[in-house]
Amino acid sequence: MGQNINEVAKEKAKGVYEWLEEIMNMSLFNLGDSKLTIGLLLTLILSFTILFVGAEWIRKLIINKILSRYRLDIGTRKSIGTMVKYFLILAGIFSILQTNGLDLSAFGILAGAVGVGIGFGLQNITNNFISGLIILFEQPIKEGDRIEVGDVSGDVIKISARSTMIVTNDNISIIVPNSQFIDSQVINWSHNDRNIRFNFPVGVSYKEDPQKIKKILLEIAKNNSGVLNLPEPDVLFDEFGDSSLNFSLRVWTSEYINRPKVLKSQLYYEIFQKFKEEGVEIPFPQRDLNLGSGFEKLINKV
Repeated sequence: MGQNINEVAKEKAKGVYEWLEEIMNMSLFNLGDSKLTIGLLLTLILSFTILFVGAEWIRKLIINKILSRYRLDIGTRKSIGTMVKYFLILAGIFSILQTNGLDLSAFGILAGAVGVGIGFGLQNITNNFISGLIILFEQPIKEGDRIEVGDVSGDVIKISARSTMIVTNDNISIIVPNSQFIDSQVINWSHNDRNIRFNFPVGVSYKEDPQKIKKILLEIAKNNSGVLNLPEPDVLFDEFGDSSLNFSLRVWTSEYINRPKVLKSQLYYEIFQKFKEEGVEIPFPQRDLNLGSGFEKLINKV
């Protein structure tokens, strides 16, 4: 009796297996000489999921583990990692399709149709994608850079295939199409390194000694923790203005590259306080009013 039960169980299991096999081999549609079955579709979904997850894992491994051993900034490491990810995905897609016996000639026809569509309706998307690849290879900008493009000014936090994300000082995220970085003029404040020089104008009265003003300004700059000691700050005597002697305080910084107004405010607070202590006069614009002879005659008549 036990043997009969086992045989019945085996027959049921065999029936279930045959049913599943029939379902998996059920053809959905043809791709050239190949048939896309349910089983093949599930295999492709699983394979592509593993491919994309694995490519992302390798990208992070390259950025955080491998390239971190070398003297490369984070933007360069992320660019290299992203390029490796794109290469693995492209190679993996073709490998998966060929391994599963799909007729790629059918995809050639599909690619031709897509190419026509790209030529008419997807020009901007293609342009932005190619521009993104150029940015990753040439690195005119990279993650972490302080840039200005058009009316947008902020820090690059992410470069994707189609667009670049920039965050302003007000913590506002702006999505800029990659083509704009190729077609337009871009100011990159930190392309070579993060040492930037700022020029802050200062005006004083004509009665002040320029050497004294230079000494005060240099002392204030050197005492500010955000100003670099090397290169040293300096003071230029710019011009004899209409109502003031105009100087330019030039300071180098790496800490305030994305907050120049904050550094300017700190220095101006300190300059105003020091000028007040030293009795240095900060002039205001003066205008001379000349009265014509006709106006004088009118007064005499009155």
